Amino acid sequence: MQNPGPPGNAVVGSEVGRACSFSKGASVASSSSSMLACRAAGRLAAAFGRGSQLRTALAGNRARPVVSDLCANGGSPYVPAAWPPLPRDKSTVSFPPPPVTTSEEQPVWTDQVWASPLDIRRRVFCNRSLNMKNIKAVGFDMDYTLAQYRPETFETLAHEQTVDKLVRYFGYPESLYDLTFDHGYMCRGLVIDKKRGNMLKIDRHKYVKLAFHGFRALPREQRMSVYNNADKREEYDEPAFALIDTLFSLAEAYLFMQASSGAACRSAGLARAAVDVRGAVDLCHRDGSIKREVAANPEKYIHDDPGLVPLLEMLRQSGKQIFVATNSMWDYTHVVMNWVISRRKGAERSEDWLKLFDAVVVGCGKPRYFTERSNLFEVHTGTGMLWNTEGGSPMIPIGEEDLPTPILHQPGARARVFQGGYYLDLHKMLDAIGWRTLLVIPELDAELEVLAGCKNNMQELRVLRKQRDALDDQIQRLEWQLSNAPLDGDPSHNMDLSAAGTSSEDELNAFADMLSNLKQQRESLRERHRDLLRSHHEQFHPWGQLMKTGYQNSRYAHQMERFACLYTSHVSNLIFYSPLKSWRGKPDVMIHEDELMG
Repeated sequence: MQNPGPPGNAVVGSEVGRACSFSKGASVASSSSSMLACRAAGRLAAAFGRGSQLRTALAGNRARPVVSDLCANGGSPYVPAAWPPLPRDKSTVSFPPPPVTTSEEQPVWTDQVWASPLDIRRRVFCNRSLNMKNIKAVGFDMDYTLAQYRPETFETLAHEQTVDKLVRYFGYPESLYDLTFDHGYMCRGLVIDKKRGNMLKIDRHKYVKLAFHGFRALPREQRMSVYNNADKREEYDEPAFALIDTLFSLAEAYLFMQASSGAACRSAGLARAAVDVRGAVDLCHRDGSIKREVAANPEKYIHDDPGLVPLLEMLRQSGKQIFVATNSMWDYTHVVMNWVISRRKGAERSEDWLKLFDAVVVGCGKPRYFTERSNLFEVHTGTGMLWNTEGGSPMIPIGEEDLPTPILHQPGARARVFQGGYYLDLHKMLDAIGWRTLLVIPELDAELEVLAGCKNNMQELRVLRKQRDALDDQIQRLEWQLSNAPLDGDPSHNMDLSAAGTSSEDELNAFADMLSNLKQQRESLRERHRDLLRSHHEQFHPWGQLMKTGYQNSRYAHQMERFACLYTSHVSNLIFYSPLKSWRGKPDVMIHEDELMG
């Protein structure tokens, strides 16, 4: 992934996902907001009481007790005759879930009450320390940040329209119309192997843990030989591979899996099918087939987020400038923003939503917006026509004396709208320098809900790993002794039964029995460990936990750690925090430190 911003700055990265951007000002932005005083002690006691109930509710869905830890008997583990049954119920939460409404149990930052401990699903998490007092402007992407689409309807629409384009314009058979779409099957962070027609899940070390051809899992031997045991590890970059890193890519990825297992793909070729699917998706966005349907029925395709407008108002009250930077063009941006801000559609639409912002930039073309300079135009919002500008400044047409309109809107006026340009144009408009990034991950909401109910799984898996490690040491020690040391202590003797006396043979049999027993225990632990790890991941999603691949952080999580200063499930979660908060990252911990502290 390219770093689209200035050196040393975190950036918006559309390959990773949708983001909210913070622009650092040359000076600290002043703020008129401050924490309000608390109410009476009875209100405080009620708040803390609600927090206790919340913690109890979050911790209620325990998976099962943790197995016994290593025994004091030389580190040898105890393996019971029968393991307790594995938890098999999968999560039934929608994926990804919609934003939630605020409540008395979860007061927002501006409420006059000390907040209860915040529900972990509403929290913002910090990868890299960030002081919001130094942030002068806060910017938002539109799609999947300000506007959270309903995957069961929006992605289904994208799948249907893509299939239609493949049949009508790319020559694919009409049998594709019989394909159905499962919006909950795909997840971000996957990689398409265009040449082989495989879908992969990779960890941060580029190790392929899961590989499917169509909907059939590749045998372990084939997966290892093709991807993990090769002389040179793949880089998994374009053009041979395609990265599924945005929610817009899920329908495309699912259709590729369907195509790679069907006759249509075999006749066209795997690599050609991947190119055609991508071309059909692009055509859906260019011809307006998806946009027209969303414009007609926004309530069907976009979640309601009641915290969005209060968040924007709180940020503005704190003295920060607010802007939108989206890849969508003005016509679609106007449709979506009318709905998410004021629930207006059709003839009811107006430009009132622009009053909440200081600048709006459409048609950004991210991530190229941060790497390639292009012309910046101003949009005439009434007609959609474009006016030439010079770095955001209006160009005076021949015959006109002046155009005194300021770059940014005045209080109570509507923000001006621009198209294209370069990130430095925004710096000029906002009088700001540098970028910091908050990544919005709607799937995180569901993952946290499942994770809260199966924390004991991870504790048990940790114990099982220690038990297996202790058993391996015991087994290897015995094997070494049997192979290299005489049992009776006489160096002239070896382990040949013909040279050993009766006592040596008895000891040898005892050692062999012990070794066999330990190996049986190790196999039992291995099976339990494997089954529990698989079951643990299945509770999250068909492709497992989004941030993990086996035990390792996934490729997606690795990108998120590198490029996102903050991350959260919904952008409106910021309403639970001060707009001047100083975010502090968790200290890095080395393995030896973790061992000492754990």
